Amino acid sequence: MTETMQLNLPLVQAAQAQKHVTVNEAFARLDALAQITLQSRSQTTPPLTADEGAAWAVPAAAVNAWAGQAGRIAIFANGGWVFATPQTGWRGWIVDEHASVIFDGAIWRGGAVAVSPSGAAAAFRVLEFEHEIAAGPGNDTSVLVPANVLLFAVSARVSEEVTGTLTSWQLGAPGAPDRFGSGLGLDLGSFARGLLGAPMAYYAPEELVLTAEGGDFAGGRVRL
Repeated sequence: MTETMQLNLPLVQAAQAQKHVTVNEAFARLDALAQITLQSRSQTTPPLTADEGAAWAVPAAAVNAWAGQAGRIAIFANGGWVFATPQTGWRGWIVDEHASVIFDGAIWRGGAVAVSPSGAAAAFRVLEFEHEIAAGPGNDTSVLVPANVLLFAVSARVSEEVTGTLTSWQLGAPGAPDRFGSGLGLDLGSFARGLLGAPMAYYAPEELVLTAEGGDFAGGRVRL
């Protein structure tokens, strides 16, 4: 046996010369895999250089030094690439998506908390976007609450001062304009937690609604 079963760490062989090379490579792999931080799971071209120990989940159609390594983890170590095979149940963090992932035996699933043997999964997801406030008494967001989800909360933070003749504003949904907050502030940093008392099922996509109180919107920006 030349590698360990779980982390693919190279093993020193009997009467091997330059044992330190093998040991150092094993340490480099262990350093990258013990707390898995993957720079990306969609990048197909390896970077020309990277920080020592930086790792990527190699996707299908990867090229150059990653060609033929789809499904494996590429680790930049000692100026080159070494590869490890992830095992079912490994968890990690995707840097360019700001998302936790779990390896289900075939792919890295974002936000998964449970995965069945046949691939069905339950996942948590945070959807974040900036909404530019348009002038008028109310705004509908162009980004929608997705279909077929349980919604736990909609939080908001004013990222650019809300202006207009209004004195405050509400955050809600069609037919429930204050579901996630009312009397909300206009100043930079004002926020709404928007936590629901019970998760709400959405079976079709639906916009969020911002409603001015005591006047109209003129402008501003809110992160939702």
